[in-house]
Amino acid sequence: MKHMYNMAMLCLIGTLLSTKIFAQDPEFTQFYANPLYLNPALAGNKICTRVGINYRAQWPNIHGTYNTTGFYIDKLVHQVKGGIGLVAMHDRAGKGTLNTTGVGLIYAPHVKINRNTTWTVALQAGYWQKSLNVENLNFGDEIDPRRGYIFNTQEQLQSAAVGNFDLSAGTVLTMKHFFVGGAVHHILEPNESFLEGNSPLPRKYTVHAGGIIRTSKSHDGDSYISPNIMYRQQGDFQQFNLGVYLKRESIVGGLWYRGNDAFIVLLGLEKERMRIGYSYDVTVSRLTNASAGAHEISVGYQFSCKMPSKKYRPGICPSW
Repeated sequence: MKHMYNMAMLCLIGTLLSTKIFAQDPEFTQFYANPLYLNPALAGNKICTRVGINYRAQWPNIHGTYNTTGFYIDKLVHQVKGGIGLVAMHDRAGKGTLNTTGVGLIYAPHVKINRNTTWTVALQAGYWQKSLNVENLNFGDEIDPRRGYIFNTQEQLQSAAVGNFDLSAGTVLTMKHFFVGGAVHHILEPNESFLEGNSPLPRKYTVHAGGIIRTSKSHDGDSYISPNIMYRQQGDFQQFNLGVYLKRESIVGGLWYRGNDAFIVLLGLEKERMRIGYSYDVTVSRLTNASAGAHEISVGYQFSCKMPSKKYRPGICPSW
């Protein structure tokens, strides 16, 4: 286990000290449980105020390597004819050696095309920061062949933190039983380099689509089948997700395949206005035994409110 952690730290340090860093965003398996992180155009699509939080522990066998927390709050404000929202994310890597924080404010105007179709566009403006705990780092020039780490390093980091303005945009088309959306994050490609030079965070492109096929309705909630797809590209990284949710009254189950990487199993409980979900990533790559996959928990709450107008209809995106 110690060897695995040391290898992970060596990879992390090597990445940090590269002249060019082409990083990828932290991700959530339950991406619809943090909808504003997936696509800012989903702000306000449930009309009433909702709030949620996700916590993800990736590769738990390599203790403390990647832990990510996400938070959002949003609602539809009829005075501005659209949704407003706040989304925040914090990622902790290498036992706090590298920390990433992002926060954004969203405005998403809703345009009603007809009785069953709504088009939403969104703009998200915020701040993206990476910080480095230099005290956790060890360098080759600190090592004496016989006595170990005894020297002071000559490596000079320009800054222990770097941050920049961040801009993202998205769109969603919602119909009676089907929705499709897309988003572009990090439009300005903020610089992440701790050294001299430029290491841009690549733009992230996301396309997602799905449907809701209702099978019954009761006082305990709707029952439905919801097939979904999601494609993401950031720099050279590409990911394709294919899955389905099954909801029967208050119980939700989900099964996803994340191409060449993992199968994902989800179990959720949706009772009245509270939602709780748990998912586990079953890794299918060569990291299977070493990493132990990933665990993720989400909690959400939807407040009650008076519907402002028949002009606005709640979106049909799933909650997980």
